[in-house]
Amino acid sequence: MGKTVLITGASAGIGYAAAELLLREGWTVYAGARRTEKMRPLEALGARVLRLDVCDEASLCGAVKEILSAGPLDALVNNAGYGAHGAVEDVPLAEARRQFEVNLFGLARLTQLVLPGMRARGAGRIVNISSIAGKVTMPTGGWYHASKHALEAYSDALRLETAQFGVQVVLVEPGPIRTEWDNTALVNLEKYSSGGVYGPLVKRVTERFRAGYRSGAPGPEAVAQVILRALNARRPPARYAVPFKAALIIFLKWLLPDAVWDWGIRKALKI
Repeated sequence: MGKTVLITGASAGIGYAAAELLLREGWTVYAGARRTEKMRPLEALGARVLRLDVCDEASLCGAVKEILSAGPLDALVNNAGYGAHGAVEDVPLAEARRQFEVNLFGLARLTQLVLPGMRARGAGRIVNISSIAGKVTMPTGGWYHASKHALEAYSDALRLETAQFGVQVVLVEPGPIRTEWDNTALVNLEKYSSGGVYGPLVKRVTERFRAGYRSGAPGPEAVAQVILRALNARRPPARYAVPFKAALIIFLKWLLPDAVWDWGIRKALKI
């Protein structure tokens, strides 16, 4: 029998591509997102579509109950997330808290709900979709970066805690990927910081975003392939960076002193 996976944020981008690929690979796929109408093509391919809001307790509990009533869950891909960019000084704390609710706390609550079943079976795989933003920080993305930094630490702790029960935890760290993600980030960047003292910086960051996400960046299928590897590997590494450029950026951040890194960022963005 094929294995069963729940993928959050499956209505677009990386989540959609991962669901599509895993369906072709013979997995039973539960595709969860708030925008169920966007997942009708996945449903036609055989996905079991769930309306899932990672910030709503009843939605999370209902989804897990429905899945487990049909059989065990082998894997969870925590993909739901978003970026609301803006200068740290400008972004309302309510928006900053929502970043953490979606990108960390909702993910953590869903993980809590599926772990007992995985522990009881002595097997399971949890793949958390992080970002190179969890390792590398850029101006005007402070709250998003903070949420992904937190996800990295959370996943490291979870990996160490659950290994004794046969549950493996993996981080996937994409770099720029052609998805809807940059649109959301740029809309909020414009909303919060374009009209104030950070306006000139916002313009330059926007130009960099457009170039990075729309000129030569791979599509979400590249990340879907890495998710498949993370799910199928007998002993997966703790982290996968994708594409190679992302791994190179992470390596350079580790290698260079902070002062040198900061100089390079300031020079590139003229700040």
